[in-house]
Amino acid sequence: MTPWLLASGDFVPIGGMDTANHALASYLARRSNGPVHLVAHRVATDLAQLPQVRVHHVPRPFGIHTLGEPLLTTIASRQARTIRRSGGRVLANGGNVDGGDMTWVHYVHAAYEPIASGALNAAVVWARHRHYVAAERRALPHARLVVCNSERTVHDVVTRVGVDPGRVRRVYYGIDRERFHDRADPARAKAAIGCDASRAVVLFVGALGDRRKGFDTLYAAWTALSRSRNWDAHLVVAGSGAELDRWRAKASGEGMRERITFLGYRTDVPALIAAADVMVHPARYEAYGLAVHEAICSGVPAIVSACAGIAERFPTGLAPLLLDDPNSAADLCARLQQWRDAADEFTREARAFGATLRARSWDDMAREIADLPAS
Repeated sequence: MTPWLLASGDFVPIGGMDTANHALASYLARRSNGPVHLVAHRVATDLAQLPQVRVHHVPRPFGIHTLGEPLLTTIASRQARTIRRSGGRVLANGGNVDGGDMTWVHYVHAAYEPIASGALNAAVVWARHRHYVAAERRALPHARLVVCNSERTVHDVVTRVGVDPGRVRRVYYGIDRERFHDRADPARAKAAIGCDASRAVVLFVGALGDRRKGFDTLYAAWTALSRSRNWDAHLVVAGSGAELDRWRAKASGEGMRERITFLGYRTDVPALIAAADVMVHPARYEAYGLAVHEAICSGVPAIVSACAGIAERFPTGLAPLLLDDPNSAADLCARLQQWRDAADEFTREARAFGATLRARSWDDMAREIADLPAS
C-alpha cells in the first residue's frame, strides 16, 4: 500500500487550481491501493466521503486566506514527513510545502508582479506577492520533481525560479466531458441567465481583485466598440474581488449599464459558457487558463492573450484570436471585431479543437501524474 499526501488550500471543483487538485485527489482515492491524505481548508463532500480519503482539516481564521496559509504549511509539513518515512508520496502545490517530493505548479508568482488599484488593496496584493515569491524560491528548487501545467510554466519555473530543467515535467489539464461539451441550445442558455437570446454574448470569467486578468483592457475596448451602433453584443462579467464595486460604479456612471452585466462570483460556469458566443480572456499573465479550455471544450471560441499557457495549444484556425498585447485596447477591439465578422467560422474551429481537448479527461491527467517515478 502506497499512501499519498496532497496539500492545497481547497479541493473543490471550482476554479482552475482547485478543480485540478480535486480531480487528482478523486482519481487517487478511486485507484490507489493506499490512503489519500488531504491537508486543506476545504474539501468537497463527494471527495471527503470516499473510503480512501483522510482529511486533515486546517482552519482559515475569519475566512482570511492569508491567516490560514501558515497553519496549512505547518500541518502539511508535519504530515509530509510522516508519509515520506512510511514510503509514501507527497504532492505539494507551488511553494506551500517543502515536502521533499513532488510539487505541482499552477501559477508562478515570480513571473508576474500584480497591479492593483486603491492604496490598501495594492499594499495587500504586494505583500502577498512577495510572500509567495519567497515561498516558491524556498520550496521549488528542493522538490524532487516539479509538475507544470504548460510549457509556459515550465519556462517560468526554470528561468524565474531557477529549477533544474531535468526535474521539470509538463502535464496538461484534463476536462469533465459531462459538464463541458458542445452547446445544445444557446438561446435557452442565454434566457436562463437573463440575456436577450437575439444578441451575441461575450463572456469574461475572472477575479477582479487586481489587473492580472486584464478586465481594464476589456472595459476600455468595450466602451470604444459600444460607441458604434453596429456593435450589438452584450458583455457578461463573472467574477468578484476588491475592484468589482469600482467597475460597477464606473460602468453605471459612464452609461454602460445596458451593455455590461456584472454577475459577481458564480459557480455555474458551465451555464454561463453555454450562453456565450465567445469568451474574452486578455490576461497579463496566465500559467494556463482553464476557463478558456472549458469554453473551447463547449464549442465556444476564445480571445486570449498569446502569452497564456493555453495559447500554446491553439490551432492555426483560432490563431487570429490570440491577443499580442494584453495592455492594448485597440488590439482587443480588432480581435473582437474580427471574431464578430466571422463568428460562425470561429465557432466551427472551436468545436473541432474542443473535440480534441475533450479527448483528454481529468483521469488521464491524474494518471500521468500518478505514474511519474517515485524516486
